Amino acid sequence: MQFLSLEPFVPSGNNFEKSKELFQELGFIINWDSGDYVGFEKDGCKFILQNFDNIEFAQNFMLSVKISNAEEYWMDIIERKLPEKFGIHISKPTQQPYGKEVNIIDIAGVCWHFVE
Repeated sequence: MQFLSLEPFVPSGNNFEKSKELFQELGFIINWDSGDYVGFEKDGCKFILQNFDNIEFAQNFMLSVKISNAEEYWMDIIERKLPEKFGIHISKPTQQPYGKEVNIIDIAGVCWHFVE
């Protein structure tokens, strides 16, 4: 028996539709939508966006996504003005012991670590 995948349930915050739009702008596509749950994927990386708003939970939830180029990803997000459009926070690429990282705090308050 082997584990085949891991797909965390990510809270949407108080605006489920805006969160769905944000993740599409970040490069994910919708694989399926069952109302209060939406399956997202990009290049084999998957998660389930849940229509759930709990700020304490969201602010203590973090995800790490491996990417090929942190500088390029950061620049794309900045050029398209996604922080202004969605009210998200993004850090400049920073070298960490585990790789170059861009952090995004999404609409719900979840911290996404995009790591090269």
